Amino acid sequence: MTSSAPSADLKTTPLHALHRALGAKMVPFAGYDMPVQYPAGILAEHLHTRAAAGLFDVSHMGQLRLSGANPARALETLVPADIVSLAPMRQRYTQFTDENGGILDDLMVTHAGDHLFLVVNADCKEADLAHLKAKLPAGVTMTPLPDQALLALQGPKAAAVLARFAPEATAMTFMSAATLTLDGVACFVTRSGYTGEDGYEISIPAEKVEAFARRLLDQPEVKPIGLGARDSLRLEAGLCLYGHDIDTTTSPVEADLVWSIGKRRRAEGGFPGAARIQRELKEGTGRKRVGILPEGRAPVRDGTELIAGGRAIGKVTSGGFGPSLGGPVAMGYVETGMAKIGQSLEAMVRGKALPARVAALPFVKTNYYRG
Repeated sequence: MTSSAPSADLKTTPLHALHRALGAKMVPFAGYDMPVQYPAGILAEHLHTRAAAGLFDVSHMGQLRLSGANPARALETLVPADIVSLAPMRQRYTQFTDENGGILDDLMVTHAGDHLFLVVNADCKEADLAHLKAKLPAGVTMTPLPDQALLALQGPKAAAVLARFAPEATAMTFMSAATLTLDGVACFVTRSGYTGEDGYEISIPAEKVEAFARRLLDQPEVKPIGLGARDSLRLEAGLCLYGHDIDTTTSPVEADLVWSIGKRRRAEGGFPGAARIQRELKEGTGRKRVGILPEGRAPVRDGTELIAGGRAIGKVTSGGFGPSLGGPVAMGYVETGMAKIGQSLEAMVRGKALPARVAALPFVKTNYYRG
């Protein structure tokens, strides 16, 4: 059963008709009419991705190109990652920070040879484009890529599937990029994703994406996966969701994203909010993002207050059921003194204090292919 036509104010991706043909339940997300699940359901889709290969439509994300006079140096004035040293055909995760050290968005940056290829979040892409337009120097050109769709093929069998179309895909390693010809179409492919599994993200011309998506879905290992399972997969992998786990009220240090800040950048600064972030790196922070494992079966949702010793010590920012664990999982911020693995606390759910404990992230071991 398909949903009714989207309301006029919702955008659609180039795969909208395919989602409906596959029986997807469509919901509004980031201004788009998007599939939250298919008939198999979120639990089955999640477990299939962990066991085989799932195909995700992420064409709502923003894709853009930075070119011209040293775009890497220019981008470094807006993010804390070391972009200048990024090798050709390698990818890096980073954040746009504001003057207070808060996070405006998180993004992926790939050195694509003669330009940088960026992927930003759907909710933030218009603001990101305006931010870049206002902040980049005159010699750097920003080119949005609205005519490119984006697919994510994720799971332990993703490499075997993609190798049927381009054998060289198997030689790629985690966070590498390549231009591959897939079914006669030139695509920009990175070995990355947001599920904790091995896999690829495929930037492909919008007019070619449905035919290729159908070809992928013809492979016995591949099933379509909606936003519901995408969320539970990234939560089990301990990956942040912008607007929930990170936003302008959180710094990369508080969010436990220090690993994404280049060593040189930590010392030199030179990006928005550097003074605060450098201070936090040296002195620590009052709170920290942690994993939370509630006891029992009741899910603990975002916004849930966390208490210990009869007082509030933090809040859940992402929470739900973890199909791979067979129970509830959550992430949130707690006072740094309460962030030790195994720390007992309670989550206030509908007026009841449910026991929980601080847990290591990720909840499920990641399976990135590093060669």
